[in-house]
This record gives sequence, structure tokens and C-alpha cells, in this order.
Amino acid sequence: MNTISDARKDFPMFSGDCPPIYFDNASTTFKPNCVIEAVIEYYKKYSVNFARGEYDLSYTVDEKVIEARKNIGNFINAFDEEIIFTGNTTDGINLVAFGYATKLLKKDDVILISEIEHASNLLPWIKVAKLTGCQIKCIPIKNGVLDIDGFKKMLDDRVKMVAINHISNVLGFVNPVKEICRLAHLVNAVVLIDGAQSVGHIPVDVKDINCDFMAFSGHKMCGPSGSGILYGKYDLLHKMEPIKFGGGSNVDYTVDFQYFLKNPPYKFESGTLPIESILGLSAAVNYIRNIGIDKIREYVFNLHKYTVTKMSAIEHLTIYNSNSDAGIITFNINGIFSQDAAKYFNSKGICLRSGQHCARLVNKYINVSSTLRASLYFYNTYDDVDRFIEVCKSATKENCIRYIFND
Repeated sequence: MNTISDARKDFPMFSGDCPPIYFDNASTTFKPNCVIEAVIEYYKKYSVNFARGEYDLSYTVDEKVIEARKNIGNFINAFDEEIIFTGNTTDGINLVAFGYATKLLKKDDVILISEIEHASNLLPWIKVAKLTGCQIKCIPIKNGVLDIDGFKKMLDDRVKMVAINHISNVLGFVNPVKEICRLAHLVNAVVLIDGAQSVGHIPVDVKDINCDFMAFSGHKMCGPSGSGILYGKYDLLHKMEPIKFGGGSNVDYTVDFQYFLKNPPYKFESGTLPIESILGLSAAVNYIRNIGIDKIREYVFNLHKYTVTKMSAIEHLTIYNSNSDAGIITFNINGIFSQDAAKYFNSKGICLRSGQHCARLVNKYINVSSTLRASLYFYNTYDDVDRFIEVCKSATKENCIRYIFND
């Protein structure tokens, strides 16, 4: 049984005499040995295709991929036939946007999003609006989260689609997605949730939330790059069309150019799947499950609170989301451009994100052009935070400028 207290030893990125203080987990997470081993095992022991062969090695891979789909579905309380393998969150959102929304939306229909969305949950809907003539409107934000009262006022029978994040990648607040789904369904709107920052970080139950679609990435929850999931209610997946076509997704096609697709989820999985990434993601799910998602959430919440308390005592820092729910802290060194400040932190062995974090419209909400972001996960320690705080104290405007011009 893995525990948070000894989890760090499972991650080879922390080996060596001077491991990094890695606070960029909202971008991607490190991978534990079991995930790396699952990927390597595939290449070493059964590096063949899925659902393509009538031989023992192929059957082995078939069984492992089928089990991975079931395992990942169980993790979010979904049926395995509701789980589509994708490359990442962006792939999943685009599949819903162009395989579902463009087929059903029409002129003057409304899509509701928000200004705190990642570009991956904004740009596809802008394109959908251009293709269909529908309108995009933004749900109001109050204290960093979607405003339920404002959302209620926007709902009418023209609203057909709601696309929102579960947790903002900049502000770190957990949105009231269950209530949003309940209200949206009263007007028969369909809800997609961007779960990139929530799955693997907080408990997620798609049946309890009652969302229609949820997309998330494996690489943000200890899984490999190139692994992602789109969950969809099965009846909606039947209505949805693939946005790519090819081998593996069809039952038959004929000389008169007719084709017949498989049932979901297979009709959306044309071409060779990223098998090693799928098996690695399943291993990551097992790893997180063994630690306990509730324990992960509690640990990160407490570590975040500790970090913010220490940072709040430093006068030359401005924090924009000190009371957020997740392990995301967005801040600036007063008077210093965020990328320049990030270089100073890097010189001290601290890995932070800087810039607009692929969420440019959030800047309008917090009224700043760019920010630093520290994002914590369960393998970060209180010692990491203490070292980070010492660098924060030294990261004055004068010291940052001196470093920049001497670099």
C-alpha cells in the first residue's frame, strides 16, 4: 500500500543529490516507477497492436486494453463503454465540439462558457459558433468561481451547450459543477466539463455530478503523455459523430462507398491506439487509488494553506487566489515581469510556470497581464515549501533585476 509520506521515493525525477523543487504540476506531473514500468513492459513483452491479430500476443494486449478501459471508467464511476481513449483533454473537447455540437447546434442557439477557461475549452467553441451561427456567452464569475445566480439568469431554451472547467488552471477554485449540471438539464442543455485539473486531484464521480461529457488528460495525474479520456453518456455518444475515420472504427464499408461504424466507444478510436500510454494511465489510476484520492486532496489542501500563509507575510508578493480550493497559487513579484521572475526562481532550483497559462481571458478578471503559478501535488513536501518561501523572500524587485542583467 502506497502512502503520501513515502510516495516521493516512487518518482525517479526526485532521485539524485539535488532534486528539483517542482511546482508546475498543473502543467504536467511526474511519473512514478509503476507507470514507467507499465510503458516499458508493453514494449518489452507484448509490443503488438490492439484488436488486430488472431495470435496469443495480440489477445494479451486486447485483454490489457479492455481492462484498462474498465479500470479508468471505475475510477470516475463510468461504464467502460462510455470511456473513449484520446490523446489529451484537448482531443476530448474537440471531439465533442466538432462531433456533437456542430451537428446539433443552429443559428441563435447559445453556448455558455466562462472567462476562466483554458484555451482548449474556449477556441473550439469559438470555431463552433463560426460554423453554426450560434452565440457564445460568458457565465459571470464571483469570488473566483462560476456564479450560480448569474448562471440561472442566463438559462433559457436557447441554451444548448455549457462548457466549463471543474477547476481553473489559473485560479484553482472548484466550480459547483453538480449544481450547474442540474440547472442546465432543466432547459435540456448538454454540459461538458474540462476535468484536466480535477481528475486525479480530487474525487470525481461523473454519475453523481451528472455531467454529459468530461474530458481529462493522463499526464496531469501521474500518467504518460499522449493519454487522455473523454467520458460521455452512452446515448449522447450514439448521436455524436467521429471527427476522424479509419481502421478499427468501422464494421464494414462497401464498393459503392457506404460505411458502417461500430458502436461507441470504438467508432471514435480510428487508427492504432497509444497502447503504451493507455496501459501507463491505468497504472497511474491504480497508484492514485492505492494512496487514496481523499488523502491526496486533504494533503494538497493543507500544503496549499501552509504555503499561502507563509507567502502572505512577504510584502513584495501579490497573491491573486489565496483562498482557492486546489493546489494552485497564482502570484507576482511586485514590479517584475512574470517570466523574468520565473528565471530568478529557476536559478534557485524552483520550477514555476509563468505567463498567461493558456487562459488569456483570466487576466481580465484579475486585472493583470501575466502571472507566476506554483501548483502543488502530493509528492511535494513541506521542506519544498520552506525552501520556496526562502527564495520568495529573496525575490525582491532589486534582486530579480540584478539577476536579469547579470545573466
